[in-house]
Parts: sequence; C-alpha cells; structure tokens
Amino acid sequence: MRHVRRCSRTGCANPAVATLTYVYADSTAVVGPLATYSEPHSYDLCEEHAVRLTAPRGWDVVRHEGEFTLPAPTTDDLEALAHAVREAAREPRIDAGRPAAGPAGGAGRARRGHLRALPTPE
Repeated sequence: MRHVRRCSRTGCANPAVATLTYVYADSTAVVGPLATYSEPHSYDLCEEHAVRLTAPRGWDVVRHEGEFTLPAPTTDDLEALAHAVREAAREPRIDAGRPAAGPAGGAGRARRGHLRALPTPE
C-alpha cells in the first residue's frame, strides 16, 4: 500500500512534492521533483518549503523549473494492494473456541488472522 511521504521540515505535516539534495563539492543546493525513493542524504519538501528554500551565503540554489505536484499512483502501488488482499484472503480463519489443527496453529491454539488466542490454563 502506498505511503505518502511528508515534508522533512520540523513541524510540517504537508505531503512532500520535491527533493532537496546538497552537492557539497560545488556548494550547491538542488531542489527537484520528488525522488522515487527516500534517500538518507536528501530531504523531502512540501511545495511551500521547496519554493522558499534559501541556501547559505556563498552557495547556489538550482531549482526545478515548473510546478511541483504530488506523484501519481503507479501500477506497483496497485499491485502491492492486490497482493496484500490476496494474502489476507488465503489466511485460514478459525473460531476462537476451537483449537486449530495443523502446524500453523499448533495443538491447543486457535488462529484468527494474524492474532493467536491461547487457551487459559484450567
């Protein structure tokens, strides 16, 4: 399932639409479209912070020409959701009152989805 990335700025909960990367060798800050994957040495920014970003004195800012927009859902997102639904449908459902048979539940245990109910000692 798709997880919306948020702006990296402290206290900002807006969705990220741009990625900020610093090129230290060139003293340049690059603000471009949102990267496909979140990288440890880059920062996701919302539109407001991407447009207002300033760099330290002596540094240049290279900014993406055009508007920043949220990325559209990809087929990977839909495939991941379909796969999760199929996996959940394959999971055997057993009433909590009856012990589960087979290796998945073990003797004396009932299985409900991803939770296991253990019988109380008598």
